[in-house]
Amino acid sequence: MSAASPSLTDRDIAAIAARITRPVVLVGLMGVGKSTVGRKLAALLGRDFIDADDAIAAAAGRTIPEIFETFGEAHFRDGERRVIARLIDEGHGVIATGGGAFVDPATRAKVLDKAIAVWIDCDVDTLVERTARRANRPLLKQGNPHEILSRLARERAPFYAEAPIRVVSETGPHAGTARAIIKAIDEWL
Repeated sequence: MSAASPSLTDRDIAAIAARITRPVVLVGLMGVGKSTVGRKLAALLGRDFIDADDAIAAAAGRTIPEIFETFGEAHFRDGERRVIARLIDEGHGVIATGGGAFVDPATRAKVLDKAIAVWIDCDVDTLVERTARRANRPLLKQGNPHEILSRLARERAPFYAEAPIRVVSETGPHAGTARAIIKAIDEWL
């Protein structure tokens, strides 16, 4: 589904929000806009928003790059799995996950069972442009960002495709993507 702004009235959105009884969990590669779109989505739905990476950093008392550098990716993924499970159990409205979270079988199973998984997809060139703006992407420090993101997109697509909802994030206002997600959730419910 494209992120072209579906025409939804405030009343339509409120009616859809009333039918959403589980957290909405946003999955996809780094740079697709999970956090930015997630904040807008939560505001439209009248729900709270939480970024799993922020919750992980708060729980660990370290930044994500520090966790990766000090303890490695496997340790980070273990903590990520536990934090995301806790956030789902706490019933947060919209949860943005890190790019690799949905690849973990236990995390993916929990999200698919207890939440509404939404895959935000985007073309690699746009991802390269968006991720270049921030220096806190540990996986992109290991080589050419375009090559790394292309590889991650190929490797992770089969996992992301297990999400029942897929929306393409295009350039333009994030409100359009948030509204496309609401429309897709409505059609899925």
